[in-house]
Amino acid sequence: MNYPDDMTGQDRQLLDRLRGGSEQAFEEIFRTWYATLVRIAGSLLREQERAEEVVQEVLLEFWRRREQLSGEGSAHAYLIRSTRNRSLNALRHDRVRKRDAQLLAGSDVSPALAFTELEGEEIGVALNRAIAALPDRCREVFLMSRKEGLKYSEIARALGVSVKTVEAHMGRALRLLRESMAPWLPSASTK
Repeated sequence: MNYPDDMTGQDRQLLDRLRGGSEQAFEEIFRTWYATLVRIAGSLLREQERAEEVVQEVLLEFWRRREQLSGEGSAHAYLIRSTRNRSLNALRHDRVRKRDAQLLAGSDVSPALAFTELEGEEIGVALNRAIAALPDRCREVFLMSRKEGLKYSEIARALGVSVKTVEAHMGRALRLLRESMAPWLPSASTK
């Protein structure tokens, strides 16, 4: 993939302008990264149209969250990671839909088992939504830890923050996820 050579200074300026609401900065980011992001999504999804949809969703979310973007990271790293994650989520969603269709197609699966499978998938969807709703940095730390399997020290190094900061973001992410997932968790026994 061809990345622009001087992204750090350019990224910082673009992010500052973007956080300030500059549509021109967003258009510049869009023009610079759209084709690359579509190639990334396309390599995972194997469908050009779906790849373009995923990238448009990523860029729209990038614009919506522009004021919350950290000035520490780079725009292209954020966009690449978001495109990859959203593409993988789309693939998971497809697998779930196919499995549900097979379960409901009248196979020899009992209704109780079909219900259990569907309920499990609902929990997965609820968890994905809860993760997506996390504040950006908390979500980033959570995903680096849980999905990529990085240690706190590795995350701290990658993000240029202290291990204590990573621990704080992870603690907040877990607390918010527990709150979001409360309807799906077994209720605590009363004393």
